[in-house]
Amino acid sequence: MPINCKLPASFEPVDLDPPVTCCGSLQLSIETTIHVLTAQILGTFVISELPQERRSSEQDLPPNIDAGNLKKRSWKLLFPGIVGGTLVAVYAVATPFLTPALRKICLPFVPATSNQIENVLKMLRCRRGSLVDIGSGDGRIVIAAAKEGFRAVGYELNPWLVWYSRYRAWREGVHDVAKFYISDLWKVSFSQYTNVVIFGVPQMMLQLEKKLQLELEDDARVIACRFPFPHWNPDHVTGEGIDTVWAYDSKTFKGSKKSCPKPMPNVHPIEGFV
Repeated sequence: MPINCKLPASFEPVDLDPPVTCCGSLQLSIETTIHVLTAQILGTFVISELPQERRSSEQDLPPNIDAGNLKKRSWKLLFPGIVGGTLVAVYAVATPFLTPALRKICLPFVPATSNQIENVLKMLRCRRGSLVDIGSGDGRIVIAAAKEGFRAVGYELNPWLVWYSRYRAWREGVHDVAKFYISDLWKVSFSQYTNVVIFGVPQMMLQLEKKLQLELEDDARVIACRFPFPHWNPDHVTGEGIDTVWAYDSKTFKGSKKSCPKPMPNVHPIEGFV
C-alpha cells in the first residue's frame, strides 16, 4: 500500500511506537524518509516566514565563507600591523646611531679592534688614577682599563650603546669600577681625570685639543687612537695603520704653549731716585 507523505505544517517527527513490524531495513528507510521530508518542510516554512529584506541580504552573502577566508582576511589586517611595528622598532634602534651623522662634527661608532685595545693598554702601563673614554661606544676600552685596576668612565651619546656597555660591565664583573654616562663630550669637564682616551675624527681634534689643554692637570696623559692631534707632539707612539696610538703628556703640551709675559709686580719708587 503506498505511503501518504503529505504532512501538516505543524508536524513534528515522533518515534514509531510500536515499531513497524517489518524487516529492519524497511523500518530504517521509512524513518529516514520521514526525517528528511520533515527537515525540508520545516526549512521551507522558516524561509517563507522571513521578511523579504532579510532573505535578500542573506542571499547576497558569499556562499563559500569558511575558516580559510576568515584567515585570509585576518592576515590582510595583521600584515600591515607587523610591517608598521617593524618600521617603528627599526626607527627606534637606528635613530641613535644615525643622529651623530647629522651633527656639525660627526663621531660615528666604530668598534675598537683588539690591537687598538692592546696598544691603549701599553700606553697606560705604570700609570694609575682615573680614566675617561671620550665616545666610549660599546665600552671595550673602559672595561679593559677597569680590569687593569683603573676607575674608568665612558661618555657616549648613544643610549643603546650606554645600556649595552653597562650590561657588558656587569657581565665582566667590573660594573663597580666601570661607569657609563649619556652625555655630550663638549658639555663635560675632564679636569678630574688623569688618563684620557679618544677615538676621534680629524674634524674634532683641533677643538678637543684646545679643550683638553685648558682643563687637564699637569700629570694627565691623553691617548689618541686612529687620528693624532694636529699641534701636539706625541711623547710615545705605538702600532701601525689604523691601530696606531699616540700618547701625549700634559706637561709636554702645556709646556709647548707660547708663554705669555707675566705682569710686572708693583714696584715702589726708591727714595732719592724720584
